This record gives sequence, structure tokens and C-alpha cells, in this order.
Amino acid sequence: MKVLVAVLAGGALLTVGAPAFAQSAFAQSASAQSASAQSAKTTLGPYGYGKVRLGMSEKQAKATGAVVLKKAGEAGSCAGWDLKALPSGKDNVGLYISKKRGVALIFAAKGVKTPEGIGLGSTMTQIKKAYPGVKTAASGYPYVGVPGNSKAYYSFLLSKGKVYELALGLNTQDCVN
Repeated sequence: MKVLVAVLAGGALLTVGAPAFAQSAFAQSASAQSASAQSAKTTLGPYGYGKVRLGMSEKQAKATGAVVLKKAGEAGSCAGWDLKALPSGKDNVGLYISKKRGVALIFAAKGVKTPEGIGLGSTMTQIKKAYPGVKTAASGYPYVGVPGNSKAYYSFLLSKGKVYELALGLNTQDCVN
């Protein structure tokens, strides 16, 4: 497994005459559905982010309408893309798409967390609690296999004890060292 060690530079419903209980139940149901949809929009993993999935070809990823090309890949290299809903800023990318592997790495934006609640700003103590099997790469950065997806890992870059970069990557990704 390659471990990420590079720092990237570069509806309303109107009810008339319905009992108050029915309106309340509808409101609770709609609220739960909205929270579930919001949760899906802010969760990285275990297979991707929203409609964008690890392993999708460039063509499949483009067809989701959720990504935009940011940096074309040179011969044999990976292309840098952004998630339209979460632009990464001028000198960064939100994900890499490999010619061989498809969507290979997806980076967490502010407010995006793993299903286990880890995101930007999390501490190493929180990572260890969420992922008891976390390991440290030779480079010094922590990583862990993704619960529920044996083909992927999370990589964490920390500064001053807090996560400043979090990536979901294919174990076989060929985009970064």
C-alpha cells in the first residue's frame, strides 16, 4: 500500500385539515431525511464522497457532474480535479484521477468527516480512538485501512497535533508517494 506523504501545493408540503400529529410526524421525517442527505454530503468514505467513488474512471466521474478538471495529467500521471461543491483553492486539488486506477485519492474539505467522525482539526488521540488499528508510515504520517472497504485507506497529515490534511485513497493508487 502506498501511503500519502505529499503535501499538495500545487420540498415544502402543504397539508390542510391534517391533524397536528401528522404534521409533526411529517416534519420530523423530513428533518431526518434532510439530516441524512446532509450527512452524505459531508462524509468521506468508505467508498468515496457523494456521487464520486474510488475507482471510477475519469469518464464516470465527469458524468456525475460533481467534479471539475483543475490540472491535466501529463503523460502517465494523474489529473487533479475539484469537487464542484467543495472547491479546494488556487494551489490545491480535491481529488486525483489516475489513468490506470480511476479516482485514486479524495481529500477532505473543511467540515467533511469520516463516518467515524474524524476530519480536519481532529487530534491524534481522536484518530486513535476512532481507529485503534492506526499505523505510522515510515514517513511519520498516520494511516489506517478504511472500515468497510478493504481496498482503501485514510491518511492523516498533522501539524501542531491537529489534522490539516485527510485523504481517502485506493491502496493501489499511483498518484502520490
